[in-house]
Amino acid sequence: MSGASMMEPVLSIRDLAVALPGGGDRAHAIRNVGFEVRRGETLCIVGESGSGKSMTAHAVMGLLPQGLKVGAGEIKLAGKVLTACSDREWRAIRGRSIGMIFQEPMTSLNPVQRIGDQIVEVFKAHGALSPGERRAKALALLTEVGLPEPETLLRAFPHQLSGGQRQRVMIAMAVALEPHLLIADEPTTALDVTTQGQILKLIARLQRERGMSVLLITHDFGVVAEIADRVVVMHQGRVVESGTAADVLQHPQHAYTKTLLAAVPSLTPPPAASLGGQPIALSVERLRKTYVSRASLFRAPRKVAAADDVSFNLRRGETLGLIGESGSGKSTVGKCLVRLLVPDAGAIRLGDTDFLALRGESLRAARRKVQMIFQDPYASLNPRKTVSRIITDGPIAHGVARQVAERRAGELMELVGLNADSLKRYPHEFSGGQRQRIGIARALALEPEVIVADEAVSALDVSVQAQVLALLAELKQKMALSLVFITHDLRVAAQICDRVAIMQRGRIVEIGATEAVFADPEHAYTRELLAAVPGAPRGASQREGAMGADEVKGR
Repeated sequence: MSGASMMEPVLSIRDLAVALPGGGDRAHAIRNVGFEVRRGETLCIVGESGSGKSMTAHAVMGLLPQGLKVGAGEIKLAGKVLTACSDREWRAIRGRSIGMIFQEPMTSLNPVQRIGDQIVEVFKAHGALSPGERRAKALALLTEVGLPEPETLLRAFPHQLSGGQRQRVMIAMAVALEPHLLIADEPTTALDVTTQGQILKLIARLQRERGMSVLLITHDFGVVAEIADRVVVMHQGRVVESGTAADVLQHPQHAYTKTLLAAVPSLTPPPAASLGGQPIALSVERLRKTYVSRASLFRAPRKVAAADDVSFNLRRGETLGLIGESGSGKSTVGKCLVRLLVPDAGAIRLGDTDFLALRGESLRAARRKVQMIFQDPYASLNPRKTVSRIITDGPIAHGVARQVAERRAGELMELVGLNADSLKRYPHEFSGGQRQRIGIARALALEPEVIVADEAVSALDVSVQAQVLALLAELKQKMALSLVFITHDLRVAAQICDRVAIMQRGRIVEIGATEAVFADPEHAYTRELLAAVPGAPRGASQREGAMGADEVKGR
C-alpha cells in the first residue's frame, strides 16, 4: 500500500479519559490515551486485564458501561468527531462505519435466534438491501468467512456451532456493511491453536480484500507478532509505549512492556528432570468413552469416540501434558480420571488400586487422591460461599475436624500466595488469577497424589499465567505431586510438562518427552499444531519460541 494512504488516519484518539462514577478527578478507567489507526493497517492494543484496552474500544464504539462516560479528549473517525454524536448518529455509525467482534461469541449471539436471522438483522437495522437480498447476502457472508454448509448454518442456533464457527459468524456480522474500521476484542482468546491461526488469517484476508483498518485487542504477544503493523501497550489506563511491531517486540523501551514480553512462555522446553526411578502414580489402559449425539433438524444421531483406546502412565512428581484442539478428547479423559465421567471401557489405576472398580466408601476415600483444577475460575467457585467454605468443605466431608480444616485453609492460602485474612471474602472479590489460586488451594486441601489441571491458565493474562505456572511447578516439588496438564497452548506445555501426549479425535497420536516431541515431531498432526502457534518460527519448531526478528510478521 502507498505511503500516502498509510499516513491517513481512519481513527484518531487524543487525550481520551473515561471517568469512574463518584470517584472525583483522580478516578479514571483510562486517562490521556492517544493513538491513530491508519488506513489499511492493523494496530494491536496489548495489556493485562484492567489495563483499559477494552474500555478504549468500547469508548470508540460508544458502548461504555452504564455510569461511565468520556470525561475528556476526542475520538475522530475519518474526520468526524464521535464524542459529540447523538444516540441516533451512533446507531448509524455502529455496524456501517465501525464493526466489532466481541470477545465471547456465545454471549454476543442471541441464543434463541437462528444464525441467518441475526445476520439479516444487521441489514434490517440499517435499512440496507431488500428483504430478498438480505438472505442471499447472509449466505454469501457465511461462505466468505469459510463456514461449511452455509445453507444449513443459516437455520442453526448458536449452541449448535463450535466456538470457532461462532467466532466466524461474529466476523461475518461485523463486516456485513463493509465498515472502515474493524475492532476485534480478544477474538482468539478461548480458541485452540489451529482455530486461532485460522481466525487471524481470516481477519487479515478480509482486511486486505476490503481495505479495512483493524484495531485488535489482545494480551497475547504471539498474536501481535502474527498480525500487527503497529502496537500500543496499555497499563493502568494509560498508553506506556507505542511503535511498530518490530520495534516494540524486539526493542521494548518501557519496563512494563519488557515484563510482559519476559512472561511469554518459550516454545523451547527446558531440560527435563529424570523421573525414571519414580513409582507409577497413575496408569490408564485402553480408556474408551463414546458420546451419542441427539438427532436434530440438521443431522441424524451419531456416535463420537471422545476417548478411543487411550493409554499412558504418570510417575510420581511428573507432569504429563494432554495436548490437542477442541474436540480432541483431552478434557473427556481428564474428567474420566477424576470420575466425573464414567468411561465405557478401560482401566484407571491409582498406584496399585483399580480406581474404576471402587464403590461406596472405598471410592469416597480414594477420591481424595486425585483432584481437579477447572478451566474457568469464575464458574468453578460457588459465588454464595466464602473462600473458607470453598476450601474446607472437602476435608470436612472426609472427616477432618472443622478447626483443623480452617487452620489448613489458612496455610494453603499462604502457600498459593494469598493472604489468609482473605478467607472470609467471596469469589467475586478476587481477580481471575486470584480465583485460580483459590481453585488450586481447594484441590490441595485433600492432600492429593495426582492433580488434573484442565486448561488451568488459558483464561489468564500472560503475566498472571506465568505466576500460576511457577506456583504449580513449586507446589509439585514441595508436595511430590503428579500433574496431568490439559492444554491447547503449546508454549505453556513446553514450560511445564515433562512429557506430552498429543491427542487427535480421541486418540493419542504421539507421546514422549516434551523436548524430543517439540524438537522432532513424528506425527503430521503434531507438526501442524506446532506450525500453527502464533508468532512461532515457521517450519522450525526446534528453535527458540520467543518472538525473534524473523517472527514479527507471520503474514
